[in-house]
Amino acid sequence: MAQILAPSAQWQMRMTKSSTDASPLTSKMWSSVVLKQNKRLAVKSSAKFRVFALQSDNGTVNRMEQLLNLDVTPYTDKIIAEYIWIGGTGIDMRSKSRTISKPVKDASELPKWNYDGSSTGQAPGEDSEVILYPQAIFKDPFRGGNNILVICDAYTPAGEPIPTNKRHKAAQIFSNPKVASQVPWFGIEQEYTLLQPNVNWPLGWPVGGYPGPQGPYYCGAGAEKSFGRDISDAHYKACLYAGINISGTNGEVMPGQWEFQVGPSVGIEGGDHIWCARYLLERITEQAGVVLSLDPKPIEGDWNGAGCHTNYSTLSMREEGGFEVIKKAILNLSLRHKEHISAYGEGNERRLTGKHETASIDQFSWGVANRGCSIRVGRDTEKEGKGYLEDRRPASNMDPYVVTALLAETTILWEPTLEAEALAAQKISLKV
Repeated sequence: MAQILAPSAQWQMRMTKSSTDASPLTSKMWSSVVLKQNKRLAVKSSAKFRVFALQSDNGTVNRMEQLLNLDVTPYTDKIIAEYIWIGGTGIDMRSKSRTISKPVKDASELPKWNYDGSSTGQAPGEDSEVILYPQAIFKDPFRGGNNILVICDAYTPAGEPIPTNKRHKAAQIFSNPKVASQVPWFGIEQEYTLLQPNVNWPLGWPVGGYPGPQGPYYCGAGAEKSFGRDISDAHYKACLYAGINISGTNGEVMPGQWEFQVGPSVGIEGGDHIWCARYLLERITEQAGVVLSLDPKPIEGDWNGAGCHTNYSTLSMREEGGFEVIKKAILNLSLRHKEHISAYGEGNERRLTGKHETASIDQFSWGVANRGCSIRVGRDTEKEGKGYLEDRRPASNMDPYVVTALLAETTILWEPTLEAEALAAQKISLKV
């Protein structure tokens, strides 16, 4: 998290007509990771954009890419808005497109929409209409121009949040004056695994077999160590284009596994940016012909799992004397360990074993520079007496709305009894 220093505003990317704009992302930009290479790629270029023409074995030219890259801005003010929401499993992402009459700058300018909740596991067939409320907008790196991606949450026609709408409660917590005054920052480290299609096996691994033991893959380079770099790099640029506050990326310990970091983001923005970044990654892997997995332990055995470590600080933690505030927060977190674990992702018990840089799921622990603890505090934080803490418990498939809101609630709003606080302080060796 050293590269995450301060929040940056959305919409930092500014595009001008006179500049040489990057083309919208297309399905053939990751040809090096596609397993079946039975087509030849011919590239035509012009001053404005590149046109990709696929020539099949029988000589027929497919010009679909030319239409996909078509810039309609000179001919119409209308834009395409891709409405994105979270499906019934709580981790699947859904989206559909809508024409908007003119470019917009804020989600409040967009109309509400609806979808068939019976087809996403979110409503019964006899009363299936679910309403989408636009909440955050990002630039669309796939369509380019003024087109946008719209992060939405879902409600009944009566205006009640549906059970899978976790953003609504998170927004309530972050709008609480006591929480808002603390300006909570989040830096989220999203790990993910790339799988070969049809065989459900990590990218770069021999099908049904295993690569060499872990060691050379973390932040590694080379054909025998790095699998899927094109996808990671394409995703990085797509996030920057979209206006997501992505702060870095790296290859992970298990081969075929990668990580990107988003933040620091303030309050609800942390969840919005992670969900949009996940959507971009789903689309990019879709076009590359590779399967994205957020399973917290995709391969059993002596292989690292996949987490979503969440770095967190409040204004009081970042000011002089902040280390004492951090220790009080850790004390509160220890007392609500079970509540946090139950909300930190499905299948997390397969990952939090006390091995592979994790703490045991059943025991709360903290330490300075210790990646085998539930909560890690950095050396710089200890040295400077202020900073942030890292919650290493969340799984890769966690809901960032749930995790960020729960951290704020436990450390700012929730107050334990004095007796419980004293016992916990003694148990985890904290003097508060």
